[in-house]
Amino acid sequence: MNSVPLIRLAPLSSKAAVRLIAPASFARQDRIDDGMKGLQAAGFAPQFSENALARGPLFFAGTPAQRIADLHAAFADPESHVVMALRGGYGSNYLLDDLDLKLIGQHPKPFFAYSDLTGTQLYLLDKLGLAVFHGPMLAADFYLEDGVHLPSFTASLAGDPYTLGAAEGLRTLRPGIARGTLYGGCLSIIVSLLGTAYEPQTEGKLLFLEDVGAKPYQIDRMLWQLRRAGKLEGVRGIVFGEMLDCASPGADPDLLERAILHALEGMDVPVAFGLRSGHVSRQNVTLVFGVQAELDAGKETELRLIEPVVRE
Repeated sequence: MNSVPLIRLAPLSSKAAVRLIAPASFARQDRIDDGMKGLQAAGFAPQFSENALARGPLFFAGTPAQRIADLHAAFADPESHVVMALRGGYGSNYLLDDLDLKLIGQHPKPFFAYSDLTGTQLYLLDKLGLAVFHGPMLAADFYLEDGVHLPSFTASLAGDPYTLGAAEGLRTLRPGIARGTLYGGCLSIIVSLLGTAYEPQTEGKLLFLEDVGAKPYQIDRMLWQLRRAGKLEGVRGIVFGEMLDCASPGADPDLLERAILHALEGMDVPVAFGLRSGHVSRQNVTLVFGVQAELDAGKETELRLIEPVVRE
């Protein structure tokens, strides 16, 4: 369970100002341009942070000082309503030591990101009780014609409950019903934080795990590590993402699903698979981490987000 109470956010709708930041890697300019059009077409007003278009050093979108300054400014700005990363990539781990939790806690806002930003999002949730939005990013999803699942995106901002199911890719691997705090993100990032001060607090949660480009044996290995680190103890249920490109060439098409069940053998919890959130082929679904959700893994598999994160 969260050790701090959940921060309630103001409900938002279209025309909200979205402050764009690049806390990790820089993005391609053509994807930024198309993403701006996509976000505007959805009814939102995008605004770039000062260093959002920085390129370098190396693969980073500016220095750590530039990137953390933009993140803090995005939260502190009274004229912006939503914070959104341009993309993931790599590099937000360099910001963790310098996050100003007091500032962010005084100016809570929806924070949309996934992939490399999993560590940042979960740390803000664990330490502040700031619900975070595992959902589309400008130059990773909004630049695509069919890149964003708008129903969950808009419902999450409005604070409306919503249900995800087969239309969003969800299906049952192990049946059962579970309810708990929705929590998770990119599996490889969660594993990379084990043994650090930013280790995610997965115990007792309804866990969502996703990744991209990892072979089934690598997924098995990461799940093995989570179990041996005690991070699956007390987990209520597990929902896996689409697991884009997580296949072995020439292997049986169900190898990944069998590997997951093998790695979770002996855990008496429901397991679902295929939810398109994070690294996905199309229509990236928004999940709100920190709210209560219910997994009904049966013939008709559903994940229900039942707790509004917004205040009345």
